[in-house]
Amino acid sequence: MSPAKKKTTKENSKTATPKRRKRPRKAAPRGNGESGDLKETALVGIQEVATEIHTVANKGNLPEITMPQRSLANVTYDRKTGYFELGENFKTRTLDVNSVKTFAQTLRLMSLAKEMVSGDDFATKREAYYVSKNWGEAKFGEQRESDTVLDDIEGMFSMRDVTRETLRFVPEEHGGSVVGPLTVIDRDPETGEAIRSACDAMGSGAYTVPSSVDHLGLESTADFVLAIETGGMFQRLNHHRWWRTFNCILVETAGVPTRATRRFVRRLSLDLKLPVYAFVDCDPYGVCNIYRTLKVGSGSAAHVNRKFCVPNAKFLGVTPQDIIDFGLEDATHPLQPVDVKRAKDALKNDPFFQAQPKWRKAIKQMLKMGVRAEQQAFAKWGLNFVLEEYLPKKLQNPRSFLP
Repeated sequence: MSPAKKKTTKENSKTATPKRRKRPRKAAPRGNGESGDLKETALVGIQEVATEIHTVANKGNLPEITMPQRSLANVTYDRKTGYFELGENFKTRTLDVNSVKTFAQTLRLMSLAKEMVSGDDFATKREAYYVSKNWGEAKFGEQRESDTVLDDIEGMFSMRDVTRETLRFVPEEHGGSVVGPLTVIDRDPETGEAIRSACDAMGSGAYTVPSSVDHLGLESTADFVLAIETGGMFQRLNHHRWWRTFNCILVETAGVPTRATRRFVRRLSLDLKLPVYAFVDCDPYGVCNIYRTLKVGSGSAAHVNRKFCVPNAKFLGVTPQDIIDFGLEDATHPLQPVDVKRAKDALKNDPFFQAQPKWRKAIKQMLKMGVRAEQQAFAKWGLNFVLEEYLPKKLQNPRSFLP
């Protein structure tokens, strides 16, 4: 017999969520990050760096570029701000015989950024790599090299509130999928006419988050947001219109959420004042990478975490205790050495988990049990057990969610 057989699908849905709001919550565009004040800030910043380098070089000295050191060892976590912040360590790139190529690559990418910001164009990170093939000795050998330099440039300009997107470098991947009682208001780039996309009228599909989201207007009558790790689980909940029963917005993260997805969920949380609950696999990767990145950001992107993290997010599940409470012991998989290492590293080195006693207890419980469980494990009790029993039962007590 499956656990928690008390019917919860319809009877308890009314107690699991607050009453529906008749008036939608609205959020105006935050301004387009590729235009206006930030556009001018980016152009001025690029010019100032170039001028400083030129001035120093003309005096016969070696020019330098200073940028934050991007690593977990150089971040702090303050529970009041709710995200990873940069520490005080910086690195300096000096124009000498050892760094002349990287120095030149940095300047060439900054020059490309200036062209794109001025000309209202953009380049994917992959395109930026290929553009360098025309730079002679300064070309990149692999994309990971150009990605690293791009991240360094973003770190350098982050103190000016300028992101990689402001500099017109965008990722290849799109944002996550979204369904539910949410209307997204975009603009036709040619006419300026408003384009309204109702995320509860997408048929069997879903709205796709664009690479830039600050220019979007948002309207919603939802009660909360459920961020879902896997596409399969997102499809199941969407297929059965679970979002309608529980009056919520579903967001597919597809693993570690992209920057666009995180920024979008952040706006739902802060601008629309909606609670955000995460539903991911019970394993060290789901907890220490996917959820941690959504909530507080990452060490390598600490210079922009304040723009992309969701400090108010809570962890609905799957928790180690859920494995016991819902009888999933024989639907688990052993933790692999890489899982154990990731969990132990989080306990030892991650400022977020070190500051959260409840999370330390949960991770230690996972290590003691020695197993991991996927979202799909609830199918042991039936394909729709997760939406008819598990989620409704968990939503009855959001205060019990992990921080």
